[in-house]
Amino acid sequence: MSQFMSQHLSLGLRQEQRLTPQLIQSMNILQLPLLALEAKVREEMERNPALEEDGDYGPAPEPELPARIEEPLSDAAAAAAAEQQHEADAFSRLERLSREYDFDDSDQSFGRRTAGDGERDAKMDAMANTASRPESLNEYLQRQWAFVEVDGRTRQAGELILSYIDDEGYLRTPLQEIAEQQVPPFSTEEMAEALSWVQTLDPPGIGARELRECLLLQIDALEGNHELERVLVENHLTDIEKNRYPAIAKATEQSIDVLKEAVRQLGKLHPHPGLLVVERQVPRITPDVIVDYAEDGEAYTVRLARGNSPRLRISETYRRMLAEARQDKDAKEFLRKNIESAGALIDAIAYRRSRLLEVAEEVVQRQQDFLEMGPAGLKVLRMSELAEKLKCDPSTISRTVAEKYIQTPRGIYPLRSFFTGGTESDNGEVTSWDSVKVRVKEIIQGEDKKDPLSDDEVAARLKKEGLDVSRRTIAKYRQQLHIPSARQRRDF
Repeated sequence: MSQFMSQHLSLGLRQEQRLTPQLIQSMNILQLPLLALEAKVREEMERNPALEEDGDYGPAPEPELPARIEEPLSDAAAAAAAEQQHEADAFSRLERLSREYDFDDSDQSFGRRTAGDGERDAKMDAMANTASRPESLNEYLQRQWAFVEVDGRTRQAGELILSYIDDEGYLRTPLQEIAEQQVPPFSTEEMAEALSWVQTLDPPGIGARELRECLLLQIDALEGNHELERVLVENHLTDIEKNRYPAIAKATEQSIDVLKEAVRQLGKLHPHPGLLVVERQVPRITPDVIVDYAEDGEAYTVRLARGNSPRLRISETYRRMLAEARQDKDAKEFLRKNIESAGALIDAIAYRRSRLLEVAEEVVQRQQDFLEMGPAGLKVLRMSELAEKLKCDPSTISRTVAEKYIQTPRGIYPLRSFFTGGTESDNGEVTSWDSVKVRVKEIIQGEDKKDPLSDDEVAARLKKEGLDVSRRTIAKYRQQLHIPSARQRRDF
């Protein structure tokens, strides 16, 4: 079978989107939260000497360009002059953008620093104002272990075990695996002996390998007789979790009231004893947008949080060097690249501020009922709907609200949480899913605890109110709200 190959020319039209480096940078800057943006600015200021902090609130002086030559120019000279004028025009645009980047410079805790007489070192200032590091759980336990009277081999095994205890106070690595870290390895008996001593340290429960052991260690540290609590932990933790009091009463031959009191005592124990010493680290949230009451009290004002970011500008020294660098092409190219990079960053940040403020103002306008009533007043708002109004792509809205927080009179919320879908009620009104979730919580809170409502019954209640929500959706919302099942909520 023969095959023929031929080549021919054809004309056609097609559309394709090409992302320029400047557009890619603008999109990346747009989705950065405030703290990440500040880190990005610091990094760029260290990398690009043409970018510097603007300590002057007034307009930057215009660059001093050489006087223009009035005599006729040759073609080459005319081309060079045209190129120079193009550079001057480009620089003017970048300078205008730099003035638009109006971050507050009241706190200039980072950025390039101009050396001056008597000026203190910025790193020394930062170290002087930094709080001392809190004591770790391992340091707290090692300090106690130093006073435990054991033989040398047990002491070494105990120190090794302590290094494997996590911040919650648990030893989650098998003893045999820990023992093999020593050469020669510790024996099983030596590790068990060392662990028994480690578990005597404060707070009680330290060194437990699972929840049951952790609770038993804490019961052992209590004064008085707690035999019933011990039996419950050893044999009925699952029954307690599933609220099976009649089954526990039958097995222990105790009344339900006695069992409920014992469970109440167990509730005083801590499932994560290590956190009594070292608190769980919670990431610091810095809002990007702040919403306040207007002075007349009739509306809300929206503004961007200024944070610690300095105002930026293009270095005046670099501007002058660019204007004077006529003959040295390498220097001229280096200067141009740095100035264009600085201008692109300033441009991207200006775009981020403009778009973020625009989106935040629309969100506040649409969600005023939330600001007045809380989650029950949250309206349906989709990113596609807002993108259509702002004449942009929904992905732009998504980048704008990504990892951003808004501070309102009701608290600080993720900006993304104001975008939600919903369901249509019988009267044609669209209710957001968050409002439905709030209503589910209210219905369960008002139920008879002796006969709690099932998910089907909650769905039937909502159906009477005009909201058609499936049982599966009710179960999902209940789990998101950390509400146990009807069996577990029943009060005996």
